[in-house]
Amino acid sequence: MSQVNVLDPSASPLDYYGYELRRYREAAGLTQKQLGEIICYTGSLVGQIETARKLPTGEFSERVDAALGTGGLLSRLLDLVLRSQLPSWFQQIAELEARATEIYAFQAQLVHGLLQTEAYARAVLGVMDPTDLDRRAAARLARQRILEKQEPPVLWAVLGEAVLHQEIGGREVMRSQLLHLLSFLGNPRVNVQVLPFTAGAHAGLMGSFDHFRFESDPAIVYGEDYETGHPTANPVEARARSLRYDHLQAAALSLQDSAELIRHILEERYGEQHEVA
Repeated sequence: MSQVNVLDPSASPLDYYGYELRRYREAAGLTQKQLGEIICYTGSLVGQIETARKLPTGEFSERVDAALGTGGLLSRLLDLVLRSQLPSWFQQIAELEARATEIYAFQAQLVHGLLQTEAYARAVLGVMDPTDLDRRAAARLARQRILEKQEPPVLWAVLGEAVLHQEIGGREVMRSQLLHLLSFLGNPRVNVQVLPFTAGAHAGLMGSFDHFRFESDPAIVYGEDYETGHPTANPVEARARSLRYDHLQAAALSLQDSAELIRHILEERYGEQHEVA
């Protein structure tokens, strides 16, 4: 008889998820194959997730929760699991995103991670390191689950116009990404503005940054370089970045005009007809 791999549930959130999955499955008297048949997945996949060799998904977690009567435990654990797969230096930022009531983001070169499509995210992540893209992209996209919470944060994203023209991942990837940005028009909690080329010199020339605001905690600002990020709660720095963001928003196009520019680029560069409401 082969030895069952025994996980240490304290080793990582992924190990804890696998431990709880196995514990509930065995309490129900089911084999991995039997559980897989109930939730329409293979028993092999169940085994790989139980032994922390593969990441669970939202759909998998929801089906197991329903099948085993966990009270939604695995679905609640999923955000923690996926957040733990982010680079160690970025995990703190993902936690700030999850706790923030307001997020003000300026991106000069890329679509912000909270607004990226899967294909766009994979193209960005694969530039210098094409390994393990499934896991890394899933971890990045998991951050977007905060926008689906019962009380999601208010997100304001100012994107430099260059972001709309830089063909990340090819034409089809960019076409889908621009359509995704347009899908937020009319959503009062996700607001996308474009800083046009005609704005000239502007308050964001020193680089991209995020400004997080919370219900009762001090504001935190975050910038990053090629390898790491730099969050700070220094009140002087936070006020300075807040002022910069005010000027960026003032120089940016309105929400409606931003959507019109995105639509124009879609039509001109990708032949996509899209009416802006």
